[in-house]
Amino acid sequence: MSAPFILEKPTRRIAALALAVFVLDQLTKWIVLRSIAVGDERVIIPGFFDLVHRDNTGAAWSLFTGNNAVLAIIALVALVLLFFTRRHFNAHTLFGQIAFGLVFGGISGNLTDRLLPGRHAVVDFLYFYLQPRGGGELGFPAFNVADSAICTGVALIFLITWKIESERKPEESPAAK
Repeated sequence: MSAPFILEKPTRRIAALALAVFVLDQLTKWIVLRSIAVGDERVIIPGFFDLVHRDNTGAAWSLFTGNNAVLAIIALVALVLLFFTRRHFNAHTLFGQIAFGLVFGGISGNLTDRLLPGRHAVVDFLYFYLQPRGGGELGFPAFNVADSAICTGVALIFLITWKIESERKPEESPAAK
């Protein structure tokens, strides 16, 4: 079987991209786990970007910290619901397939972190920040490949949905008659 045949069906394209995101996410986290101790950092671009190792038992921006099990259940339910409702979000188009591949791969990557024995926390390692001359630090919370994929995929789903809704002809309202 050739690659074009394997990727012929939309569900296979979604699965292939999800698998690629998952592998990249887990590979980068494995590298961080092996090379940076929890809480340590490696300055890459001074005053702008560091590689760090932060364990997150919460959600985005460390909201709901300490609720790893609950967030794992929510992620699993989200995966199932998104899988069964994907056709409502134009998943048959290439952009829809990319969006869902990114979201499925990202959720699976972070869910794996939450469920792996000995880890039970999402590994975040990309940290962008600014250091003004007056001191202090203005930083964006550390994140990972899975987080990036989820955010990009969700943004694409919103754009696709917005485009579909804006193309629909508005029905004439009763007040206009």
